[in-house]
Amino acid sequence: MNVTSRNPAVWILSAGILGFTTAGVFSGLLHWSRAGFILVYLLVVLSLGVGYTRIAGLSWRAQFQRRWRPSLVGGVILSVLLAQSVLAQPGSERPRGLELVLSLGWYGVVYGAVDSLLLNIVPVLEVYRTRPAEELHDGVHRFRVGVAALLASLFVTAMYHLGFVEYRGASLLQPLLGNGIITAGYLLTGSPVTPLLGHIVMHLVAVLHGMETTTQLPPHY
Repeated sequence: MNVTSRNPAVWILSAGILGFTTAGVFSGLLHWSRAGFILVYLLVVLSLGVGYTRIAGLSWRAQFQRRWRPSLVGGVILSVLLAQSVLAQPGSERPRGLELVLSLGWYGVVYGAVDSLLLNIVPVLEVYRTRPAEELHDGVHRFRVGVAALLASLFVTAMYHLGFVEYRGASLLQPLLGNGIITAGYLLTGSPVTPLLGHIVMHLVAVLHGMETTTQLPPHY
């Protein structure tokens, strides 16, 4: 049996290392613009996602069809909480006109979706995918798997954000808390729709509130 097919540590470590390297090289060392960084980040995470899908034999259609109604409700509740956390930060000038539309698409939808895939969806899916079905039917074991999935998500989140100079210190707590809440929402609904919606809305609100002062849209120089 291929070790990557049953050992969750392989994919979780890979996600963390890729996130840290991408942020560390293109932001920490090269100081690329936010738009340029997101392009590289998108390509890296898409490559990881394609490889993961093929090796794990994952059906994204099946994942997004699971419990989609409660996941939308959970996503809306999560979005409200995350939007409030963004609006509690100092604001700054937002783009206008066509630039605003492009910013909402690139920094809001694309950036939010890529973040959600790397930081929330892949770590949780991988932990659950590698556990026996009978184990997940037991309440105690399912709770333990949920805790392991949450810790996996927090590990990838920490690795990725440590690649940015701005998060090397106490400021790392903010993305850990935010992504912990997003992943908890995913675990409660059982559908990737919830973290995807929450992360995208959080990024959209950050664009509207001011990209230069909201911490959800690194890098900041």
